[in-house]
Amino acid sequence: MRLANVTGVGIGRDEHSGADVIIVFVTRRVPRDRLRNEDVVPDTLEGVPVRVLAIGDVGAQGGP
Repeated sequence: MRLANVTGVGIGRDEHSGADVIIVFVTRRVPRDRLRNEDVVPDTLEGVPVRVLAIGDVGAQGGP
């Protein structure tokens, strides 16, 4: 998924309904009207609900 602001994609369960969902991780939530049409995360993908989760900036963690 190559959309502006998207840092990752995963699968999980909706915390309210318990339904299977696709989770799209973004650095920050942006109002839909401030995104280009091609960068809007869809509400569903192939019939599966999509949830957007803002996680901030992602970077590598240091190791030993």
